[in-house]
Amino acid sequence: MLKRYFTIMLLVVFAVTLNAKKNDIEKMLKKIEKVSSFEKIEKRDTLRSYYSLKFTQQLDKDNPKAGTFEQRILLGHRGWDRPMVIITQGYGGGGSFSSNHFYEELTTLIDANVLFVEHRYFDESTPTPCNWDYLTIPNSMEDYHAITTAFKEYYKDKWLSTGISKGGSTSMFYRAYYPDDVDVSVPYVAPLCVALEDGRHESFLEQASTKAKRDAVRNYQLLLLERKEVYMPLFEDYCRQKKYTFRQPLSVIYDYCVLEYAFSFWQWGSPVDKIPTLEAGDEAVFKYFMSSCDPSYFSRGNRLDSFSVQAVKDFGYYGYNIEPFKKYIKEPLKDYYKKIMLSEEWYDVEFDGSTHRKVVDYLTENDPKMIYIYGEWDPWTANGVTWLRDRNKKNIRIFIEPDGSHRARIGTMPKETQKEILDLLQEWTNYRKQ
Repeated sequence: MLKRYFTIMLLVVFAVTLNAKKNDIEKMLKKIEKVSSFEKIEKRDTLRSYYSLKFTQQLDKDNPKAGTFEQRILLGHRGWDRPMVIITQGYGGGGSFSSNHFYEELTTLIDANVLFVEHRYFDESTPTPCNWDYLTIPNSMEDYHAITTAFKEYYKDKWLSTGISKGGSTSMFYRAYYPDDVDVSVPYVAPLCVALEDGRHESFLEQASTKAKRDAVRNYQLLLLERKEVYMPLFEDYCRQKKYTFRQPLSVIYDYCVLEYAFSFWQWGSPVDKIPTLEAGDEAVFKYFMSSCDPSYFSRGNRLDSFSVQAVKDFGYYGYNIEPFKKYIKEPLKDYYKKIMLSEEWYDVEFDGSTHRKVVDYLTENDPKMIYIYGEWDPWTANGVTWLRDRNKKNIRIFIEPDGSHRARIGTMPKETQKEILDLLQEWTNYRKQ
């Protein structure tokens, strides 16, 4: 009887503690002026209390008349005395809000609070009306600064920023624009483009991994072009069934899917032994092609307009090495990205390289606490900041996963490298997962 009594009392105390914690979080959210709405959401992670909230942002801080928009944020509260990780997501929030599962490596490693910030102009963080003039890197940096400033009043421990791919680049940009907002930055597989067609990826892919693997990829591309007359009817039928529409003729889209294949293969670390040869039959060759490079990427209505606008304006992208395929692709598109991904109004837009210069200057002249994670054969590593390894920096650390891809993470590194990174995080934040 006594045991049952104590069990009930413990449950009561636990429930009261949880309710008090919830009340404290909601009091904070109500006090933050720019939080326009919030709701508690359930996740499988029981260590944190999760809230989906909307944060009012200016479209352009230098032009208040431009108006405002609501930016979607996911708050995962672990404790007032814990570090805060702000995830500078490069795209929309996707399942991070809708799924009951949320996982982010850095947050888990240091047992931290987390603010997952959906990028402006993506998903529910898209202004109405959608005026592309205000989708710039400097304006998005103001978004993160405003959020950090608002929440720092309540979360007073160490602050870290992180992101993956475009989100990793955004974390890097954020550190250069607002160096004092966070104590540590951990960008994953983060490119720093110098132009819309950066120019460094082509030579990088000519040296990736082994000659045997490169030859297997190249031979598969040549097979697709040599037998284009065979595969083109299948391609047309596939696109018709999927109801894809394009800004360029299907024949051109086919060619660019072939060119994209090599980039995609190395980006995702695909197994070379899965590449079919003609001996496998035309059906197998084509099926693998569509599973590797679905033409939806180049189609209208692919929900990538926001990224494409950023790529053209100031984020950048990559080009393709046409030389090995000139026999088959006789008239490659000039400014292919604009002409495939966007409408004619973007054809004359010039790339703004000011953020690239700002970041290079900042990283060259300073030594902030930053941990960069890259994959050795990920094409995006070609225009990463691995050159910083030769600059004798104490705090800027570059880690490259051997044979790694765009999936490179702290947890995919060799064990001794993982320990080195965790020791750095322990030294810089005083926290490690218990």
